[in-house]
Amino acid sequence: LLTLKHGKLFLAVFSAVLGNFNFGFALVFPSPVIPQLQKGEDPRLQMDIHQISWFGSIFTLGAALGGVSAMVLNDRVGRKISIMLSGVPSVVGLLVMGAAQNFWMLLWGRFLTGIAGGITAGSIPVYVSEISHPSVRGALGSCPQITAVFGSLALYAFGLVLPWRWLAVAGEIPVIIMMILLCFMPTSPRYHIMKGNRARAVKSLEWLRGPNSDYLTEFNKIERSINSQGVQWSDLKTRSYYKPILISVVMRFLQQMTGITPILVYLEPIFHMTAISLEPKYDAALVGAVRLMSVAIAASLMDKAGRKALLFTSGFLMYIAMLSMTMYTHKTQCNHGNLTVTEGLKSTYGGLTGPAFDPITLIPLISAMVIIFGYAMGWGPITWLLMSEILPLGARGVASGLCVGVSWITAFVLTQLFMHVVEAYGLFAPFLFFSVVSVVNIIFTAKCVPETKGRTLEEIENFFRTGRTFTILDS
Repeated sequence: LLTLKHGKLFLAVFSAVLGNFNFGFALVFPSPVIPQLQKGEDPRLQMDIHQISWFGSIFTLGAALGGVSAMVLNDRVGRKISIMLSGVPSVVGLLVMGAAQNFWMLLWGRFLTGIAGGITAGSIPVYVSEISHPSVRGALGSCPQITAVFGSLALYAFGLVLPWRWLAVAGEIPVIIMMILLCFMPTSPRYHIMKGNRARAVKSLEWLRGPNSDYLTEFNKIERSINSQGVQWSDLKTRSYYKPILISVVMRFLQQMTGITPILVYLEPIFHMTAISLEPKYDAALVGAVRLMSVAIAASLMDKAGRKALLFTSGFLMYIAMLSMTMYTHKTQCNHGNLTVTEGLKSTYGGLTGPAFDPITLIPLISAMVIIFGYAMGWGPITWLLMSEILPLGARGVASGLCVGVSWITAFVLTQLFMHVVEAYGLFAPFLFFSVVSVVNIIFTAKCVPETKGRTLEEIENFFRTGRTFTILDS
């Protein structure tokens, strides 16, 4: 029944989130590629620790740039066109990486796919939340996150069978499908109203909701909420503006401080360093599969359990897992000869020739799974969802750009420093830091995050304006 009613809406969301699939794919590209390059014959493509750090982290710099561009593009050309434009750097970047003859080409390709990732991260959640029907907004709002996870899993899985140049080529397919499909999808009705095209807004709402639905009432609601919304800088002094913007920015900052980006980007290299008995590339694919499962669980719970409950569970799981990872890597430092990062990647042993299977070596694998599981259950998708729900509609473009910028710059610093810290202090140091951050996250959730389950965007805005709990429910 749901599918029939929202069929076209689902199609529009699907076309848009293909961009996120590609984002997830491109983000973790180094994980299988770094080990392949280190073992490869081509000396021009073998990297030292600085180069590895740049190869891993320059993506996030591109994403910060893309996030800022999305901010401008969202309100200039609309959400849908922005998503389509992100396909250009994506296609070019993947081609450059696939054809790379030296380290610089790899970097450029990473940077371009990063820009594309930043644009999609800044536009797709807005587009999806603006075309979604309130009854399915939680589930659809976690779609961008799910497809990004799917993309990463696809990359880890293809990394098992494809040589790295073909990996880059495989990434072109979803981008091209996305660009073709989006040509036939409607622009966000909210954007049409903001630009004053009422007739078009009605038409695109009708397309999304079906001709027999109550789409005119919804249109009037959207129009009312937009008309009550001029934003001047002076408004930012008022509580109803700065509070949700601050909450969103801090949440995005903390989301990255949990260390999720470096862990995913360097997943295989991390497993090479923890001397796991199972081959690292299979571990990475396993973790990818767990991540997918947990995001699916979160999407189904999101509108039932409420956002805060999931954030607490998520923070707690990550804390436990980071802590056990810290203890494991701290304990095993001496007896597994101190491999530096680059040596650790070169001396890869297959399951047969390596040390005999030792159950304790499963700890890093299980910890990694729980970290990813915890993140994907709460701090991953909900941060994005809350951002698209609590930001005041008028300041949404600017604020979500700001959030994306903060988020990616944090990710850049962490991804850049991660390998250097591991080199200097050992693998336990970053994980100890991340477990402290998880505790901070739990406290922040308790003190500052509002519950938005089952509220309309207008009610949520009212809450920040009046500071009272959601008034419309009581009347």
